[in-house]
Amino acid sequence: MEFGYFTMPSHPPERGLKAGHDWDLQVLRWLDEMGYSEAWIGEHYTAPWEPHPSPDLLIAQALLQTKRLRIGPGGFLLPYHHPAELAHRVAMLDHLSEGRLMFGVAASGLPSDWAMFNVDGMSGQNRDMTREALEIILKMWADDGPWHYEGKYWKVDKPELMFGFLKPHIKPLQTPHPPIGVAGLSKNSDTLKLAGEKGFLPLSLNLNPAYVSSHWDSVEAGARKAGRTPWRGDWRLVREVFVAETDEEAWRLSVGSMMGRMMNEYFLQLLAQFGFKDYLKHSPDVADSDVTAEYCAQHNWIVGSPKTVAEKIERIYHEVGGFGQLLVFGFDYVENPEAWKTSLGLLQTEVLPKVKHLVPPRPTALAAAQ
Repeated sequence: MEFGYFTMPSHPPERGLKAGHDWDLQVLRWLDEMGYSEAWIGEHYTAPWEPHPSPDLLIAQALLQTKRLRIGPGGFLLPYHHPAELAHRVAMLDHLSEGRLMFGVAASGLPSDWAMFNVDGMSGQNRDMTREALEIILKMWADDGPWHYEGKYWKVDKPELMFGFLKPHIKPLQTPHPPIGVAGLSKNSDTLKLAGEKGFLPLSLNLNPAYVSSHWDSVEAGARKAGRTPWRGDWRLVREVFVAETDEEAWRLSVGSMMGRMMNEYFLQLLAQFGFKDYLKHSPDVADSDVTAEYCAQHNWIVGSPKTVAEKIERIYHEVGGFGQLLVFGFDYVENPEAWKTSLGLLQTEVLPKVKHLVPPRPTALAAAQ
């Protein structure tokens, strides 16, 4: 078991863009100092509560201010980027990272983003575009030219040598490319099937454990299609986490502070638009109106003293059948930075030793290959 971080990044709408960016940088410095393993940075365009359209800008700055932390977009929304351009940008960022970069990809789930870019997300066009874009990006990194790719959404060429000195030449530092992560939210997630099919790192976003356990079914379904054997140790679970000296203090500083505000004012309302509140309930009899931040803290969040949090993590681990990394869901605690820093510190120093033994066994086929 290892701990990492996943941030939208989330900030209240009144927070200035620079102030929010500076908070994210501060947290990434803390994570590096505390020994966290990795951090993933989201990308969104039309959500005032998720105000960062360019995770690579934050990553490029963070790489200069950290030493060990692996950092990546979580992820680039592939329908909104030309794949040839993004392949070069990610490759360059990998060199700047000196091999610490991860490459997270996602299909985009906000209807307002779909509308701005004229992508028909209701028909699944965003998922089709994501698959095609990723295929082009990987081909750009792997196959020397010249070649021509004629897709449904993009036409791309890797041209032959021109004038004796012009040619495509930029590839990632890591071979064959940075580790690729794929985020999934919905049941039978197509993106998580893609993770299983291609051997990418699956990231399950923060719903209840019973629902999230179905995500691994998607990973396995994709893996079967490609004749692969997935390992649960590659699976990342994103969870809301807050640790304090006592359960009461953790509740006050989470539900009674920015975690509670963001959930009630934004995230729960967003999930309700898609009917996803059902996937936060411990029982189908629970009314949607009862699914509040307080309800989530009681049934889904990992909030409490170090002892309580360790017990909750172990319980979730066994409920979903095992996973390799817990990613702390990021929140904006600009008004009370010490509370968030203390929570992250207690998680690493007091909780991690109690759960580090939780390691999914490698499948026989994988173990034999090593």
